[in-house]
Amino acid sequence: MTLSHLRYLAYVLRHKWFVFTECCKLGIWWQGVTHDLDKFRPSMWFPYVDVFYGNKPSPRDHSGYYDDSKVEKEPFLLAWLGHIHRNKHHWQYWVLLHDDGGQSTFPMSDRYRREMLADWRGAGRAQGKPDTKTWYEKNKNHMILHEKTRNWIEDRLRG
Repeated sequence: MTLSHLRYLAYVLRHKWFVFTECCKLGIWWQGVTHDLDKFRPSMWFPYVDVFYGNKPSPRDHSGYYDDSKVEKEPFLLAWLGHIHRNKHHWQYWVLLHDDGGQSTFPMSDRYRREMLADWRGAGRAQGKPDTKTWYEKNKNHMILHEKTRNWIEDRLRG
């Protein structure tokens, strides 16, 4: 196993641990256990290792958000697409793109919006940037959230 694989494994385990602890605080401990298990699939593992721990600069911007313009690798983008469509804790899962170019946005169910918040908090802690509120303020305009979901998230971040 190369160093890049070990570094990615360490990151995923650290991320999962922090998300688990945040899920426990939000009363959804089982989702903390099962969170992001698909990242161990070979179809995700290898593209993620290549993009985040390969020889190219990371596609994360200064806030920790993915900057898709910095990702040139189709395997990573396909892995990311699969991940957001398998995992209901991603806001993208709840957006339907219509054939005519329009879109519909659906409210996230309570357990998945809790997991999304836990994911954001856990990712911040894993990257040494635990200020979720500041991260959200910088990135909220990139997110297509149903009004009920956005209000719930913003209420939690105010407290």
